[in-house]
Amino acid sequence: MTRRGRYAPIMDLGRQTRVRQAFDTFFAPPEPAAGSHVLDLFRRTAETVPAYRDFLRTHGIAPEDVTTIDDFRKLPLVDKAGYHRKYPLPDLCRGGSFDGNDMIAVSSGSSGHPTIWPRALEDELHVARRFEQVLVDGFHADRKKTLAVVCFPLGTWVGGLFTTACVRHLAAKGCPITVVAPGNNKAEILRVLPELAPHFEQVVLLGYPPFVKDVVDTGLAEGIDWPAYAIKLVLAGEVFSEQWRDLVAQRAGVADPLTGIASLYGTADAGVLGTETPVSVGIRRFFADRPDLAREVFGDARLPTLVQYDPASRFFEVHDGTLVFTADGGIPLIRYHIADDGGVLPHAELLAYCARHGFTPPPGPELPFVYVFGRSLFTVSFFGANVYPENVTVGLEQPGISDTVTGKFVIESVEDADRDRRLRITVETAPGASADAGRIAESVRTQLVRLNSEFAHYVPAEGQLPDVVLRPAGDPEYFPAGVKHRYTRPS
Repeated sequence: MTRRGRYAPIMDLGRQTRVRQAFDTFFAPPEPAAGSHVLDLFRRTAETVPAYRDFLRTHGIAPEDVTTIDDFRKLPLVDKAGYHRKYPLPDLCRGGSFDGNDMIAVSSGSSGHPTIWPRALEDELHVARRFEQVLVDGFHADRKKTLAVVCFPLGTWVGGLFTTACVRHLAAKGCPITVVAPGNNKAEILRVLPELAPHFEQVVLLGYPPFVKDVVDTGLAEGIDWPAYAIKLVLAGEVFSEQWRDLVAQRAGVADPLTGIASLYGTADAGVLGTETPVSVGIRRFFADRPDLAREVFGDARLPTLVQYDPASRFFEVHDGTLVFTADGGIPLIRYHIADDGGVLPHAELLAYCARHGFTPPPGPELPFVYVFGRSLFTVSFFGANVYPENVTVGLEQPGISDTVTGKFVIESVEDADRDRRLRITVETAPGASADAGRIAESVRTQLVRLNSEFAHYVPAEGQLPDVVLRPAGDPEYFPAGVKHRYTRPS
């Protein structure tokens, strides 16, 4: 008994120790990890995570038999359907409990069913290293008074609060960084910037590419002098072109688009997986004008996002042209199939290829590269929200619409002449029927907002109504007969 109630509080003293150790590691200079870190993570996960222990058992695998990296590469892949959604949430965490996980992130599933990702402060410190790579190594935020403006949505989604926490950890480390978090409220961003920006040497906007561009364009229309703020940009969630980077850099007054704009490869599943660096941006810009070389290296003339990653933090593999990673966290993930189209390139190999074609990129960290096209077979990313075919299908199944369409459609995120993103849905009309594109667009928007919380909160209201294009049944470009239909197209 205590004076305040019947039970004394249960303090996790072990957690105190772990957090202090995590801060000590974060404050110390980074050290290369031992070569066995992936195997060590596997063993700890097999020992302490009930779900993964059962997962191995059902696949007939004894953890003690996995002793080499070749053994590790033969382990079955885990994914959302066959692992995350199969087990109770606590069983996915260490010790079969939420204890030690002090934050929950939520991402929308294909049907709107949320996917829950618990994580701890220690995980934030781990990912804060990636923000350090961009803000300190790239933008010199250890030497310049920096205002970081978090423009990602705030709430249960991973972007806003996670980014805010990681950047504040850099400030706690001693960097002269001050954070303001208006979220994806454009009016609030443009209200606080003129008041705060003059007190800093540089301003960093962190957000999804189309939203940040919208902020820049609206600011210009309202008379904001972006060059006076020494703007830098940290972006995530979508692939964008180098022409887009140049245009936004010019409008925002970014002195050098190569060093002043950096994209992150991030996910709700594990935070930040990799970051653009001057060397990766330089290489990407080299390939942007040489689609023949891009096809040779990336297997496609499209230009993917190209980032560098730390194998000691996120260990990447490739499975049938899609990415697999291993990472520690609130839910440790061993050979997790994220299903993003992409690949991995060793640092020396990619630089040697560039050298053979007469290009020497700017200096940068000697880390491997991962390139990402996105989930082109399954989703389209729009303002950082995943737009799933299942969400659109519901909009087409409404009374008065379903009898005028076949149910086939193609989702695209397209760029207009001003480099703004639009969501385009090309719909196949039923033979002999007369469909109403405006009515379809309204129905699809209603269902997207209802079913997909990311879409509802990430995409500004003025961008939520899709452009619906009607095509006749059997249209050879979008709905050819005798070919397996794909509901999305890469941008």
